Amino acid sequence: MLFRERLTVPVIWWVLAGLFSLSVLLAVGAYLGPTWGAGTSVATMVIAAAIFISASILISIESDELRVGRARIEHLYIADCRALDPEQTRRRAGVEADARAHLVLRPYVKTAVEITLNDPDDPVPYWLVSTRHPEQLAAAQREAASSTLTE
Repeated sequence: MLFRERLTVPVIWWVLAGLFSLSVLLAVGAYLGPTWGAGTSVATMVIAAAIFISASILISIESDELRVGRARIEHLYIADCRALDPEQTRRRAGVEADARAHLVLRPYVKTAVEITLNDPDDPVPYWLVSTRHPEQLAAAQREAASSTLTE
């Protein structure tokens, strides 16, 4: 494995979920009693945890393919991979976006990579993928692509 990164929600989101759960405990507990308050508070945290865990995404580059969540593509079909800074990411995900692109963006990650595809049968021109380490991901992709070409 040449690169591996798991994008998870920031800690502050867990803190906010805990504070929201506490407010549910106080509101429901004051109205229906402490048992109902505790139950709904726990249910609130369980739902928040399920949402946060399901929103996490694994990005990995292996010797034969790039994986982003459940999506995968062989290096053979990747023409280029370039790191984007926060401003480039904002523009490329906004006004300069292509409606056909495959976007895997997280609002709490400000940088991304643009992976240009080289498959005439695929209508998707590029993938735009959030990452906290765009330079490392782009370098690992270039390394994997060059080793695929030499094989």
